[in-house]
Amino acid sequence: MNHFVPSREPDEGLGALLLFRLIDECVPDFFAPDRPILVTRAPGRLDVMGGIADYSGSLVLQLPLAEAACVAVQARGDDMLRVFSPCRDGSRSQVIGWRLEDLGLTQEPLPYETARALFAAEPRDRWVAYVLGCLLVLGREKGVKFPHGVTLLLRSDVPEAKGISSSAAIEVASMRALATLYGVPLDGRELAMLCQKVENEVAGAPCGVMDQMTAACGRANELLALRCQPAEVEGFVPLPATLEVVGIDSGVRHAVSGSDYGAVRTGAFMGRRILAELGSALPWLADHDAAEFRSRWADRLPEAMAGADFLARHGGHGDAATRIDAARTYAVRQPTAHPIEENARVRRFRELLTAAPEPALLRELGDLMFASHASYSACGLGNDVTDFLVDEVRQRRERGAAVYGAKITGGGSGGTVAVLGERTKVWHEALRIKKALLQRTGHSAEIFRWSSPGAMAFEPIVLTPRE
Repeated sequence: MNHFVPSREPDEGLGALLLFRLIDECVPDFFAPDRPILVTRAPGRLDVMGGIADYSGSLVLQLPLAEAACVAVQARGDDMLRVFSPCRDGSRSQVIGWRLEDLGLTQEPLPYETARALFAAEPRDRWVAYVLGCLLVLGREKGVKFPHGVTLLLRSDVPEAKGISSSAAIEVASMRALATLYGVPLDGRELAMLCQKVENEVAGAPCGVMDQMTAACGRANELLALRCQPAEVEGFVPLPATLEVVGIDSGVRHAVSGSDYGAVRTGAFMGRRILAELGSALPWLADHDAAEFRSRWADRLPEAMAGADFLARHGGHGDAATRIDAARTYAVRQPTAHPIEENARVRRFRELLTAAPEPALLRELGDLMFASHASYSACGLGNDVTDFLVDEVRQRRERGAAVYGAKITGGGSGGTVAVLGERTKVWHEALRIKKALLQRTGHSAEIFRWSSPGAMAFEPIVLTPRE
């Protein structure tokens, strides 16, 4: 570097070296050459199993990806908050300038609802909620006082709207950088929980915590086994040497803040409330035994229910991240059943991964993924293009190709499809499926293959000014 000396050299391929180059280009117009800079990093993730069942307490299995968000932050001598994130297509603002007092951080931090409206006022600037929202959460949840502003550079190669947690990567990298700069010690779990609050309360997206936990605590080439009650790591599951999971981008934009995802989550919490009134004492939907749910409870839940009727009969649904629209009708039975059935599927999937990879067991692994995909569709979170990708995998398996199963990931309704198969050969099949997708839709898909460590495994790098 021309202006700074790094405390260590990061590994190639983690994105930090590209950030170093960008930092050099930003001196002196953006970064001051005489103040140290702190660098952090957090990856995106591929949802292998679990997905939307996270907010109902299910076990999930998540793979951190090589694609990551990198953040460089420098203390300022004033109260300015300057944020720069390069944008090639002009779809959003690149440089944002606020002051600490704009978020109430010189006195009393703004209420979340007020801050959410403030960040949403200008659509081109909404992305900065995932960055500066970290300051607000630190102020409100940790009582942090901010004696100075910051200059922050964000560079992310986690593509947006692909269902691989671009927002969680940004939040975790930003929160880790800002907490470190202001002297706030956080372990991986607390880091993730605070970042989920940024997403829920400041950005207004009703996600569960699996994305942030994977970005914070994931290990390269291992599946994070997370019990989302609310965030309990049950361990890490290495994939057998003969297996590999890759992601194929469908080209259909996905957003956790979308109405379909929110409606399904709302329906699940409505179902939980009804089950409690029927006599179920289990606090999380995923705690229900799947067979008992089918025999004892399922038929007692309405298939769908008008929001107004639910509010009149039951009051509220107990979910702080979503609101019931009285004028809308919500599916209830299937969104309630999904996390119960999915938790059973994920636990069986993990069990099979630890067994000898015999053909029958490999086929069962794939069947579990196909069943998960079908359940998404039954909830209303399917998509014609992701269905096409999953059907391609199914047909190729039947013809003897070395692929075993596939499913839509994350919040559904587009995004990325995860594909399980024999190592290396599944990547070759993904390339063939990419060609078929191009012929069908004109979209040239990205394929996500490689893995990398989470933010807590990436020790922050300190850039010291050269003398």
